[in-house]
Amino acid sequence: MKAVRFHEYGTPEVLRYEDVDQPAPDVGEIRIRVAATSFNPVEGNIRAGVMQGPIPIRLPHTPGLDIAGTVDALGEDVTGFDIGDRVIGALPLTSTGAAAEYVVAPAQLLTAAPTSVPLVDAAGLPLVGLTAWQALFDHAKLTTGQRVLVNGAGGVVGGYAVQLAKNTGAYVIATTGPHSSEQAKLAGADEIHGPGIPELSEPVDVVLNFAPLAPEQMAALAAVIRDGGVLVNTTVWMPAASDEARGVRGINLFFRPDAEQLAQLVTLLDAGKLHLGPTRRVPLAGLAQVHTEAATAPINGKIVFVTPNATLD
Repeated sequence: MKAVRFHEYGTPEVLRYEDVDQPAPDVGEIRIRVAATSFNPVEGNIRAGVMQGPIPIRLPHTPGLDIAGTVDALGEDVTGFDIGDRVIGALPLTSTGAAAEYVVAPAQLLTAAPTSVPLVDAAGLPLVGLTAWQALFDHAKLTTGQRVLVNGAGGVVGGYAVQLAKNTGAYVIATTGPHSSEQAKLAGADEIHGPGIPELSEPVDVVLNFAPLAPEQMAALAAVIRDGGVLVNTTVWMPAASDEARGVRGINLFFRPDAEQLAQLVTLLDAGKLHLGPTRRVPLAGLAQVHTEAATAPINGKIVFVTPNATLD
């Protein structure tokens, strides 16, 4: 089968589109005929070798944390899935990835694919959708009527966070770059501000930070939170600010796979209460070129890598 792998850390040139052995599922695992995986910025950092401490991998390594595909083979003790089922899932950061024609994954990490969007485009949902969900509900404990500021709402994760917060009945304030304010508006933000720390009429209960910040900007974000509120941050190279005197907690979020949460995201998507952001399809063989693009400028929207297996329905 074809897969993309790197045998050493380095620039995007280390990524090779090559022939590898087809994997076999072990106990509790499923082999998936991959339709598509997606690009997530953390994968560029893993490839470059700058995440070896927190995210140890074994070389050669196949990237691709998101999976969308069809069940091809079942390992022992797998229940709840049949050959031919369409599934999606997210893999742990240290796992062999899905940038291949076939991948094996623990059955417990998979859920039924959405029926309202093409399977290849659904590959763009798992990691970013789960990151937004976990920021809002696992860490911020968002409830109806709260005020939430989403810093970086024009990005993919930020767009999902705005939608999910609005679905919960929160008042959502968004900050975006000059070219992504329309995306935040479509996602349902109640207020939209430009980059930086906005001047607010009253404090917020929750801040979600999805954008790179200088230390003084991170501290300024904490200052707009009411006493006892929370700041959830995904930019792990800049730790979340807190204010112990006012009871403001700073939490650094590390995404984790969760099939139950992903199933809830799929339900919202199929019900029309959640919408995929802009998606660009690229052949799997073009994965290295996208890594090169991402090394020079931020990627807008979501890129999915379509395998030779895929049918573009």
